[in-house]
Amino acid sequence: MTSSLATVFAVQPAQFLADSVAHGPWGTGYSPWFLVFPLFWILVIGLLIFFARRTWRRNDEWATTRGGESVLRERYARGEIDETEYRQRLEVLRGGPRGNRR
Repeated sequence: MTSSLATVFAVQPAQFLADSVAHGPWGTGYSPWFLVFPLFWILVIGLLIFFARRTWRRNDEWATTRGGESVLRERYARGEIDETEYRQRLEVLRGGPRGNRR
């Protein structure tokens, strides 16, 4: 009995070291799970960049469109242009029908 215990205690550490040298610290099989975490973070960062750029573009387009309309409203409020000219220019800014333009 003592010889079998001595054999177990002597063989097990040697077998463990041989397995870790032969197969690495991940065991006997190759597992691609170590790729999941980096791929997850790459996906999260990519989505954040995508939505940030999309939001920025929408805000930029909105500010450009509203910028011209606000200037037009100010000119109308100051009395520099009349109502018909205001409506015509507003229609042009909003991309409405161009009617009888040359």
